[in-house]
Amino acid sequence: MKVLVTGANGQLGRDVALLLKKEGHSVIASDREQMDITSQEECNVAISSYLPEVVIHCAAYTAVDAAETNIDGAYKVNAVGTRNVAVATEKIGAKLIYISTDYVFDGNSVIPYQEYDEMNPQSVYGKSKRAGELLVQSLSSRWFIVRTSWVYGLYGNNFVKTMLKLGQEKPKLQVVNDQKGSPTYTSDLAGFLLELMVTEMYGVYHASNSGTCTWYEFTQAIFEEAQTLGGLPIQAKLEPCTTEQFPRTAPRPRNSVMDHMSIRTNGFTDLRPWREGLRDFVRASSRRK
Repeated sequence: MKVLVTGANGQLGRDVALLLKKEGHSVIASDREQMDITSQEECNVAISSYLPEVVIHCAAYTAVDAAETNIDGAYKVNAVGTRNVAVATEKIGAKLIYISTDYVFDGNSVIPYQEYDEMNPQSVYGKSKRAGELLVQSLSSRWFIVRTSWVYGLYGNNFVKTMLKLGQEKPKLQVVNDQKGSPTYTSDLAGFLLELMVTEMYGVYHASNSGTCTWYEFTQAIFEEAQTLGGLPIQAKLEPCTTEQFPRTAPRPRNSVMDHMSIRTNGFTDLRPWREGLRDFVRASSRRK
C-alpha cells in the first residue's frame, strides 16, 4: 500500500516508517521539512501529490508541561494540524489513522478505561489531543483513532532512556509509585498499526503493551533488564515516592490503564506483555552501541 507517515522523525513515526518499508509498502516519511501540518495548503499539496491510500498521523505536540503555558502552540499542532491532515486526507478518499493518548481521560477511574468512555482531560496537552480526536471524527469518513500510553522506543528521548542514564549517574533515584499504566514499545505499536491499516474496521482503539505497572515498578524492571541483558552498571538506589513529592506543571493521570476492548471485539492480536517489549528494547539498544 501507499502510506504517508507524519512525524516521521519522532520515535513512533520512525519505527512505523521503517516497518512499513520492511514489509514492502510504499512509504513517504514526512516531517516538518516536507509538510508543515499547521499549513492547510502544504497538507493539501503534499497529500494530493503523493495520493496515499493511508495516512498515519504520528506528528504531535507532546511537551506535556510546556503545553500548560504554550496553549496556542499545543492546539496549533494537535488540533489545527490534525484538522489540516484530516481535510487533505478526506479529499483524496484515503484512510486516516490518528495517534492519540491516555491523557484524554482524567485518570481517576478505579478500572481500566474503555474506548467509548467519556473523555475528561485535565491538562492542556490532553485537551488538545481530544480536540484532534473530535476533528478526525467530524471531518473524516474512514478513520481510526488509536490511543496509546507511556511510549518509548529506540529513537528520540523517552522515560526508559532517561532512567538508564540516571541509573548509571545518580546514587539515589526517587520514582513515582502511585501512577499506574501500561508501557508501550513503539515497535509493538507500529506492528498493530500495520495490521489495522489494511482493514475497514474503523473506530477508536486502545493499543498499549499488555499488563500494568507503576512508574516505580517500570523503573525497577528497566534496571533489572539493563543489568541482566545489557550489562549496564546501574548504581542508583531506587526509592518509591508519591505524586505530591514530585510535582509537575501539568497534572498526570493516576490511572492510565486502558482496556483493549476494540482489539478483542474486532479480532485483532493484542500487544504482548510490556516486560517482553522492554527486554527487546534493551537488547536492541545494546546492539546499537
